[in-house]
Amino acid sequence: MILDPQEMLKAERHLIEGGINPESLMDEAGLGIANAVSQFFPEPGNLIVFVGHGHNGGDALVAARFLKIRGWIVQLKLVTSIDRLKPLTRKKLQQFEKEKNSTYSSSDSGKKLPIVSIDGLLGIGASGELRSEYIEAAKEINNLRCNFDAVTFSLDIPSGLDGLTGHPYDNAVIADFTLTIAHPKTGLLQDGAINHVGRIATIHLPNLHPLPGQGDGNAFLINSFSVAGKLHEKTHDYHKGLNGHVGIIGGNIGMIGASVLSGFAALKGGAGLVTIIAREESYPLIASISPPEIMVVPVKSYEEVTEMSFDSLAIGPGLGTGEWDKEVLNLLFSDIRPIVVDADALNLIAKHDPSELQNAPAPRLLTPHPGEMKRLDPNGEGRRRERAESFARRTSSTVLLKGARTVIASPSSTQPSAFNSTGNLGMSTAGVGDTLTGLCSAMIAGGINTFDAACLGAWINGRAAEIAIFNKVESFESLIASDLPKNYGQCFKDLKKSAF
Repeated sequence: MILDPQEMLKAERHLIEGGINPESLMDEAGLGIANAVSQFFPEPGNLIVFVGHGHNGGDALVAARFLKIRGWIVQLKLVTSIDRLKPLTRKKLQQFEKEKNSTYSSSDSGKKLPIVSIDGLLGIGASGELRSEYIEAAKEINNLRCNFDAVTFSLDIPSGLDGLTGHPYDNAVIADFTLTIAHPKTGLLQDGAINHVGRIATIHLPNLHPLPGQGDGNAFLINSFSVAGKLHEKTHDYHKGLNGHVGIIGGNIGMIGASVLSGFAALKGGAGLVTIIAREESYPLIASISPPEIMVVPVKSYEEVTEMSFDSLAIGPGLGTGEWDKEVLNLLFSDIRPIVVDADALNLIAKHDPSELQNAPAPRLLTPHPGEMKRLDPNGEGRRRERAESFARRTSSTVLLKGARTVIASPSSTQPSAFNSTGNLGMSTAGVGDTLTGLCSAMIAGGINTFDAACLGAWINGRAAEIAIFNKVESFESLIASDLPKNYGQCFKDLKKSAF
């Protein structure tokens, strides 16, 4: 569920009036913030904490105390005098100052220490333009990020961003991560907010619930809590047949790597069997570069696929166009198995009538990027969410609209739409969509419905990019698509242990 800032404030007040100690909420939030920072930066470094006068600053101070215990070198920057801090925030400052530094020193490792700044300036209770002292602090945060490679974590909402509309006021903080408390706020998910919000992580507070009638119940943020239980439990007698058989159609001359990437992702995503269906002219090339676990079957015509035994199909990675267009269209509109539709298969549908998908005999998952969505639905209007929802209804298909904030919509009126929380700009490289297609196909082949598979696939693919960059050796510039499936194993573990 997504809440606007005023609804969140009312829910907090209701909880406190019911007897919950606000200090316990602050301590719980601060610990969650520290744990989130530690997830993305397992090794301590330099921490610069910007503290506002209110409870947002108190949350930042609690997090700073926990990170100080864990070995971070912490510097505080208060935007106001100590006597102007709210009483609870002042108390958290005193507790921070009393805490001794950890005996662990990250400087002993010899590595270059990361620089992290925490934006604890303003919370969801603030509105309008930043005041002068907050403007200077926000400028300093952005300067650290721009000129010193500091990574910025904003608490609940980037200071200077409107919590309802997502409008950034002048000098608003540009966050790499926004750690939203309890529930995502409406403004964080607006189309124009992404460059200030960055990656969203929810700090789970089990006691803090929306009041009756509050919130947008027709949308939710995909995180490890919201998709908990979507992965199927497996018994000791599980075998590859129960994990499902994925068939991949694509990889024609000049684009064979796309089908292999998709197949590799399907294997790492849990498929029991993966087969690439290759036309005779591309078969030798695909077979020569495929991992040994992937089967490659040559065909003269894609019509042969109707007689093959698959639990799901992935159509589009490296498909191109040619004399096979009619054969592929027939599969897309008429095949009895669920299909993940990507790339040139989407462009093929766009040249015809996408509404024909309404009559498909099995579920379809469409995975367009913004350009493909424009071709599929040239007259579509509204925000990304509205466009995805409208097209899902028009085609009776699940729509995964890719982008910096992936949106997933179902044709069902009772299924809330979803916004993905994971990922980073390192994913803006060729082949990432092919890995997503294979991953989602594997989950569908294993018996997960198309909507849940899309949510899980989007989260895992994005989380894999985060692991590659923040926990391993890759950078935003160096990340390539084949790095992602290699990290799926840790992603599945993260899902099960409720990572951020």
